[in-house]
Amino acid sequence: MNTLQLALPGVLPDSVEWVWRDDFDEVSDVRRFEHTTVMRDEIVQAIAPRPGGVYLDATLGGGGHTVALLEAEPKARIVAFDRDPTAIAAARERLAPVADRVTLVHAAFSSVREQLEAVGLARVDGVVADLGVSSPQLDDPERGMSFRREGPLDMRMDPESGETALELLERLSDDELANVIYQYGDERRSRRIARSIKKALAVGELRTTLDLRRAIVRAVGPARVGGIDPATRAFQAIRIAVNGELEELERLLASLPEFVAEGGIVAILSFHSLEDRLVKRAFAGPGWDRLTKKPMSPSDEERAQNARARSAKLRAAQRVPAGEGEP
Repeated sequence: MNTLQLALPGVLPDSVEWVWRDDFDEVSDVRRFEHTTVMRDEIVQAIAPRPGGVYLDATLGGGGHTVALLEAEPKARIVAFDRDPTAIAAARERLAPVADRVTLVHAAFSSVREQLEAVGLARVDGVVADLGVSSPQLDDPERGMSFRREGPLDMRMDPESGETALELLERLSDDELANVIYQYGDERRSRRIARSIKKALAVGELRTTLDLRRAIVRAVGPARVGGIDPATRAFQAIRIAVNGELEELERLLASLPEFVAEGGIVAILSFHSLEDRLVKRAFAGPGWDRLTKKPMSPSDEERAQNARARSAKLRAAQRVPAGEGEP
């Protein structure tokens, strides 16, 4: 675990954040920040931070939701997690004016309970989690998450640990890879794609992101006019598998009752149906009072201004005493 306690008073005057994109558009500078915090106001309204409250941002990213909560309640404190050391480094600079009200933790959010204990906290008064991949991760070719730029087949959110995408593809059998692509990418042509990927591996033609895209296109053909790129679903599936994204989310959801105080509110933004289904199921269980019977979506204006927001779904629930809540 790597933690950073910030020690300067004040609140940032703006709410600029990393761009998150679904369309993999090119950008000129992968380090730049833009004002694209998804459903910022809805998150603040759901969490309703109070003076003296301690809140968890489980997915810090560019820090947009952390800043929003601190602006809404200047006497609140935030503990913010991210598994990407690059995000932590960027937040260190950006959040420097926010005083000792922010603690940064470099760790996966599945280990929240243990890491909170390590910084002396047994409970928090609310949680926000914005799931997904940030624009700096997508747009940096060295991370290997996009097929728009050539880079190594890495895809790890934490490039300092875990199995790379190439190592995963080498380890899985044809059937195992097909199952990953089907289950995590909802790709009906998964077996054909898996065979093509494994064939490219066998002949030494799979080393970069563009190699992987070529293997997928050989299996399914080029994109139709106006359609999504044929590699989109398979890339998503492989990235989810590399990072154990659904398993991470399941562990976070299962541990929430252990560290969210009674009356505390959890707000989670998901970006595809697999995530949303897990959140819906967790909030429908005992100990939770759903504040959103159906997921909230961004406004038409926000969707028009921010491509990443188009698929966002927000669910929120309040922690209630054990034995209460929905069956």
